[in-house]
Formats: sequence, C-alpha cells, structure tokens
Amino acid sequence: MTRWPISLALILCTPLFGASHRPNILFCITDDQSWAHTGANGDSVVKTPTFDRVAAEGIRFTHSFSDAPTCGPSRSAILTGQPIWRLEEAANIWSTLPAKFATYTGQLKQAGYRVGYTGKGWAPGRIAPGGRTENPAGKAYTGRRISPPFRGIRNVDYAGNFDDFLSGLTHEEPFCFWLGTSEPHRAFERGSGRKAGKDPARVVLPPIFPDHDVVRNDLLDYFVEIEHADTMFGRAIDSLERRHWLENTMVVISSDHGMPFPRGKATLYDDGTRVPLAIRWGAGIQNPGRIISQPVNLSALAPTFLEAAGLPVPQMMTAHSLMDLFRDESPSEDQAAFIALERHSGARAGGKGYPSRAIRTHDFLYIYNFEPSRWPAGSPDPQVCNRLIAYGEYDPSPTKTFMMEHQHVHGLADLAELSFGKHPAEELYDVRNDPHQMLNLTGSLKHLAAQQALRERLFEHLRKTRDPRVVGGAVNWDFYPHYGNRTNPNWEVTEKPH
Repeated sequence: MTRWPISLALILCTPLFGASHRPNILFCITDDQSWAHTGANGDSVVKTPTFDRVAAEGIRFTHSFSDAPTCGPSRSAILTGQPIWRLEEAANIWSTLPAKFATYTGQLKQAGYRVGYTGKGWAPGRIAPGGRTENPAGKAYTGRRISPPFRGIRNVDYAGNFDDFLSGLTHEEPFCFWLGTSEPHRAFERGSGRKAGKDPARVVLPPIFPDHDVVRNDLLDYFVEIEHADTMFGRAIDSLERRHWLENTMVVISSDHGMPFPRGKATLYDDGTRVPLAIRWGAGIQNPGRIISQPVNLSALAPTFLEAAGLPVPQMMTAHSLMDLFRDESPSEDQAAFIALERHSGARAGGKGYPSRAIRTHDFLYIYNFEPSRWPAGSPDPQVCNRLIAYGEYDPSPTKTFMMEHQHVHGLADLAELSFGKHPAEELYDVRNDPHQMLNLTGSLKHLAAQQALRERLFEHLRKTRDPRVVGGAVNWDFYPHYGNRTNPNWEVTEKPH
C-alpha cells in the first residue's frame, strides 16, 4: 500500500475522487465488550441481532484485537492507525492525543467528508493539552435523550443523534460517523439480567471465574448492556436503509477492549484484548458472509477507511489496511496481532503503570512484562491507588468483590492468584488448548523454541516501529500528567528525576 506525506495526500485527494464514489463510514463501538459475547461468536444468552446481521452480510473476524486493553489508548490507536507506544501521552488513559498525530477522521474531513460522533468518542482525557479544539472523533451530536431501561445505562439516544447527523446531509456528501456507546462499561444495575428474563444457569462461564451465582448474575447484567448497544446500532442501520444509503456505507461494529471483569479489561489476556469485529459494505466487500481467522488489530481500521475513500495513507500510520481482505485476497499465513499496556488507572504508588507488550498468533500468546516487580492488577493497598480501592486496575464489581473475599478459600485461591497475583517477566500460553490463558508455559522445555521465536519476533516488531522501551529515548509514561478526577486526594504522579 502506497504511503505519501500528509501534505501530498491533501493535494491529491479531492480532484481524484468524487464524493459520490466514496463510501460512507459508520463506526459503531461499544465500551468494554469481549469477543465471545455476541450471538454470531457463539454466545446463546446475549442477543445481538445487529452484530449478527452485519457479520452475515459482510465479514466476521474471529481473531480481532484491540491495540491496548484500556479505553483512551485503544481509541487513540484506532484513530491514528498506530500502536500506542508511538503516541507519547496517548498511550495512557486520562491523558491527551497530541495534534501532531494524524487521524483518519481529520484526513477524511479535509478531503470533504462530514465527520461527527455521538456518545463516547475519544475518551477519557482532555483534548486541549494535545493542541486540539475538537474531539478527535469529530463534531459532537448530543441532542437526543431516552429513558434508559436500567440504571447504569446512559440516557443518550445514540441512534437518534446519528439520525440528526444524517438529516443535515445530502446523498452526494460522504460522511464518517463514530457511534460510541458507554455500554457495557460499569456500573450495571444489579439484577438487571434477571429482570430482563435471563437465566444464570445458561451462562457459559469462563474458567477464570468461580462458578457462583454472584458471578453468573454479574455476567447477565453485562449482557443486558451489550444488548442495549446492539439495539442502538440496529436503529442506526435502519436510518441508513430508510435513506437508501446502506449499500454505500461501510458499517463496522467492534469494541475498544474486553470485559470489565478481573483478568479482562486492563490485561493483555484474550479476555481483555480480543474484541468482536464485523464489517459490512455492500458495495465494497466481495463474497460477503466470509469468516476471517487471521489476527488483526483495530488500528488497521484507520488505513482501511482512508484507502476505501481513495486517499493516501499518511506515512506515520504503520498499521496495514484490511482492503485486501475485502477483495477476498489470500492473506499471508504468518499473521500476528501486537498489543501493549502502559498506565491505566494509576493503581500503584507514584502513579506507576504496568508496562507490557504482547504478540498474539493463532497458536500462542507471548507477553513481556517490563516491570514484573509491580502488581499487575494494581496494589493491594488501596491507599496508594488513585481510586482508593485495592487492585484498582479492575473496576469495582460483584465478581471482583466475591473473588477478593474468597481469595484464600480452597478451590478459589488459584483463580484469585491468577487475577490479583504478580506475574513473571515472560508469559507464554498455548491459546488453542488454553483459550483463557491460565497455564504459563514459560520455561517449559517443550515450548522453549516457541518462546524464543515469539520473543524475537515481538522485539523485532517493537524495534521496527520504534518503541522507546526497546530502542531507547524518552520513556515518560509513568510521569505524564493524569487529567482524570481523583478519588484519593493524596495521589499524584511521581515527578521524573532529572
């Protein structure tokens, strides 16, 4: 794929491609949803007819991964087409996205697209310190409200706001819209799943959790919020169909990272990084109904959107477009996703993060932890956490509370240790036989060759993409400002020594 400097791209784009020939883009993104929790991906309890339809009429990805298991950094990677270690402050949550990093939304806007968003766009953080005056996702549409069915669900009418956005367009004006729900981010209304008629006995319980009614019902409450988001996506597609705009619109449904449960969000395991991804584009995807099994990162969406619009991709965007998959071309067999984590909640003394990098292939997940002496889930001492909670990388939840209260109980202690204990510098998991990554194979004689090969491949990629933790240079993620609200009045980021 050819890449030109941004300035040349802006010169070339408008005269070469007429607006009527460019696809519209509707990007639907949930907040904290793991890959498994859609009907098309095999869950029979959660109902996601919109996702299932997009998957059936387009492409469904079975190994799609966020670039980071944390909201702001993941969304920054999606917007910029770059891994988070190239994005300076944007690798941290509650930070900023510096304006020097090109976004697909900015490129499309300069090429004549109408760009907007509703709900949760690029967030959480502050845009002004990065030199921006508008949310990187576009112009906000916020006017419509609903009466939510349960507490914890926002009163934002995401689909209604999208309809308002469409009402200001003509058929000749291409658009790019980010429809971001806050669901299924916590908190949930406890018991909402049962109120919605769901049976906890039918939950497919991941083995990382104890089999208890508290956990099963917590998952049901999470499912209810996924269903709310899916309903909003369905209404948005209905708006396109009413205008006869659907076939020339690329509809993407995904999530920023995995589920808000222990060993999910804020971890590099599949339950924290593997996300649903389905793409429908009636005018642009050949042989729809296909399933793509190669590992892909969500950062691939930025160059995909630009290439689909006929625009050159800025050189700084290192991710690779998915357009070859739309054309049903054979992918290379040796594919991998690369994932990273820096500072998430500020759940350690001095605001320190848990810097890690990972490579995910079809067969293995390999993780390298740069600071294994730190607590991965956050310190057990709540007084040093920004949120004044123990293991503060994990959001408060009935599941987390139950596991903490029973972490020394026979039969549950091992699961608690997996979620809350420390990790070695290297982790290796056979994902085909251990899909929830519960048995670390590092040091196993049988797997030494795979461990070494994956370590070398990961670090080669980090060197190629100029990760400061590997190639040298400023490593400031533990010291960048944190722009979020502070529960702990004594919490602060430690200043970097001079």
